[in-house]
Amino acid sequence: MRPANEIKTGRARRLRHAATDAETALWRRLRSRQVNGSKFVRQEPIGPYTVDFVCRESRLVVEVDGGQHADNAGDVVRDKWLADHNYRVLRFWNNDVLGNISGVLETIADALAEAPPHPDR
Repeated sequence: MRPANEIKTGRARRLRHAATDAETALWRRLRSRQVNGSKFVRQEPIGPYTVDFVCRESRLVVEVDGGQHADNAGDVVRDKWLADHNYRVLRFWNNDVLGNISGVLETIADALAEAPPHPDR
């Protein structure tokens, strides 16, 4: 097992402490296997990126974005890298999470239900 990358770990810790209201609201509903019994972690380093939430066993990444992400070319590159490494990415706007959390959770549950088998299994 590789040792932890202290730079990435430190960045993830800072992001967890500086979570947006939308990230905090979604985390309250994702933690402790509340959605389809799936375990999510937050602010997880994956390759060169740190994702908001990930269910490792389903390889599902959930991103919560503010207005600064509209038409962001960096997000396109990031999503492609994640897809190339067998991750699926769901993106939600902050106002969707805060105004329609049940719809967001339903979309996540549907994505978990259609999760492809892990390539290592």
